[in-house]
Amino acid sequence: MARFEDTLGRHQRAQAATRHPSSQHGITRRGFLIGSVAGSAMLAFGVSGAALASGADDGRSASETLSAGAFEPTMWYAIGTDGTITIHITKAEMGQHVATSLARLVIEELEADLASVEIVYVDSDPKWGYMITGGSWSVNHSYQPLSQAGAAGRIALIEAGARQMGVSVESCKARKGRVISGDQSLGYGEIVAAGLERSFTEDELAAIELKPASERRVLGTKGNALDVPAKTNGQAVYGIDYTLPAEVEARVGKTLHARPVLPPSRFGCKVTAVDDSEARKVIGYRQTIELKDPSGMCQGWLAVIADNFSAAMRATDLLKVEWSKGDSYHVDEAAIQAEGQRLVSAPSRDNGSLMVDQGDPSALIEGAATTVESTFTTSSVLHFTLEPANALAYEEEGHWHVHCGNQQQSLLIPLVAKALDVEDGKITHHQLYLGGGFGRRLHGDYAVPAALAAKAVGRPVKMIFTRPDDSRFDCVRSPSVQRVRSGLDAEGRVVASEHAAAAGWPTAALMPSFLAEAVEGGGKLDSFSISGADHWYNVGTQRVWAQQNKVAHEAFVPGYLRSVAPGWTLWAVEQHIDELAQAAEQDPAEFRLSLLDAEGRNAGKAPVSTGGAERLRNVLTRVMEKSGWSERDSLPEDTGMGVSLSFGQERSMPTWVACVARVKVDRATGEVKIEKLTSVVDAGTLAHPDGAMAQLEGSLLWGVSMALHEGTEYREGGPMAQNLGAYQPLRMHQVPQMDLEFVDSTEMPVGLGEPGTTVVAPAVANAIHHAVGVRLRDLPMRPAALKAALSEA
Repeated sequence: MARFEDTLGRHQRAQAATRHPSSQHGITRRGFLIGSVAGSAMLAFGVSGAALASGADDGRSASETLSAGAFEPTMWYAIGTDGTITIHITKAEMGQHVATSLARLVIEELEADLASVEIVYVDSDPKWGYMITGGSWSVNHSYQPLSQAGAAGRIALIEAGARQMGVSVESCKARKGRVISGDQSLGYGEIVAAGLERSFTEDELAAIELKPASERRVLGTKGNALDVPAKTNGQAVYGIDYTLPAEVEARVGKTLHARPVLPPSRFGCKVTAVDDSEARKVIGYRQTIELKDPSGMCQGWLAVIADNFSAAMRATDLLKVEWSKGDSYHVDEAAIQAEGQRLVSAPSRDNGSLMVDQGDPSALIEGAATTVESTFTTSSVLHFTLEPANALAYEEEGHWHVHCGNQQQSLLIPLVAKALDVEDGKITHHQLYLGGGFGRRLHGDYAVPAALAAKAVGRPVKMIFTRPDDSRFDCVRSPSVQRVRSGLDAEGRVVASEHAAAAGWPTAALMPSFLAEAVEGGGKLDSFSISGADHWYNVGTQRVWAQQNKVAHEAFVPGYLRSVAPGWTLWAVEQHIDELAQAAEQDPAEFRLSLLDAEGRNAGKAPVSTGGAERLRNVLTRVMEKSGWSERDSLPEDTGMGVSLSFGQERSMPTWVACVARVKVDRATGEVKIEKLTSVVDAGTLAHPDGAMAQLEGSLLWGVSMALHEGTEYREGGPMAQNLGAYQPLRMHQVPQMDLEFVDSTEMPVGLGEPGTTVVAPAVANAIHHAVGVRLRDLPMRPAALKAALSEA
């Protein structure tokens, strides 16, 4: 059963230096220790931040080191005397069953029983390293360290079990939580109760060989998600449901409730007048306060404070507020798109950075036998999580506590600290279940107004955003503009290609220190705003430009939305490949196969991208077979099939995805019905096959939603669509038939949360072109746009 646990109590440990998320694991330390303390086995990587800072000696015994406090006990898992294995999860649970997959990594190598597992979602602490859940990184980046932790535990338990049974280590094996030697066996709990001590250096850890795939008994096998019982019996606690225990409120005061009062636009607004005369008539209303925010996150914000949220919500609606409007109020979607068009029309080092630089393709394109050039655009997209933003904050004995679901605790803490004007070490984030994340909760901005309100009233404050509040405050996926042009020789071979993509950069807005050069001397860029354009096709001399649309930043905070850049870059890449195939008079799937030669930079690199483009060829070949691609030209009238490929979010962790969409177009209404999606995926080893399939299904369906339905226009300080009446995601009756398949693989596991979202829209656009001969280049694909294109055809 899953549970959340306060691991710090009232005393925060010393703050350790955090690291860039690209260091990924946040859990590679100087060694591994197992010791027996108070009847449980404590397992930990390396020394704590405090020990590192003090220069603690690593040479002591396990028991001495644990007693001295130089090592952090119970880092990744603990084994109790009853055999229960408690696994500590540093990732956020937002519907993807992440704890089940991570627990399976440990249990596979530990040779334990999944039935003995209890998972705990831990609170923030520097010892965990950089805490982030995003980018489809969780399983991929945790695979090696958690597998090694499990293997080290198995080795220590076998050694201790052999001593206790008086047999040789060589005669022992571990299975389902027991050490077995012939007719003798001991359970892990029994071994722990008797005591054990074992340490591993970093070199010893690195030398541990993980089990061969042929001996796996957990990874790749079916099984239920560990968090399902809690989510179905009401034990799972989401941020919006959380209340402080009575004993805490007895110390710090009863929780007050708040709703934010948002200014007309994100930046530059100031409150000039407040009239709460009508709000005072609401029973339970207390006061309206103006939030003073040193972080600059809440510019011109108010908070309505009440005894309960119902009163806060009703009082807010009765409040009369006047603001002076900032310049951002006047920045709209059209202005953002116009700037994007300007940038991509003439990319250069003056207005962009290089993601790929294989030489200047300009002369080759201009001298080609055939030139294909297109511009693609996408609209603003909202996260629209089921659970709106919320947070509960309070101070006790000089220490601040923030309770909410969040995807990047290591970013939330310094942000709240800046707003409260306290040290980072004075704040603890307590993790709760997330009712959807999708990248929105990678930013902890919604915790700031809750903390500021709590500081102002001197009591715990729980702040909840309504759906429109949440939409207006969203860190939207920026509108984008892309220009792609390529040249073909007389034989239809691609000789050169140039891709320029302009959009708001989330990393520049949230973590500017993490911008980096992809090409030496090419300038810093946000990889999350250009990944996907560095595809696995051989297109000759290639150059890819990443361009920051700074006008977008004047209107809102660009955010990370599930799949981030590939959500728009593949929209352009995969349609452009179809256009090239058409110019070359070749079948679009066969044309793709010819470009996936797996040579040079596209050959891949072990272990992260073993096989390279060859694995993309394999899933494409298979999806052609499954979908009946060879029969596409005999489909009924106005029905078409289109193909698209994706490799996930980044080349350093590719998930090979092929998708064929079959659509039916209604010429009279412009409506597009997606009849069927066929997808084949190579994600390497599947830690949890059931969870993997759920991830694939969910991501593909959100891809459908963003292809045909989701998108809004930014105007007058916010998105025009702010609730379900105007912002309409995919409905149940619009779900297409799906035929999905995973390739059997023993390669390194990769990410599955995002790849499916990116592959659908271009496949549908290509299918529409096949059905009725028109190409849509603006996302989402609205019926009105299709009708207009048909009338012009």
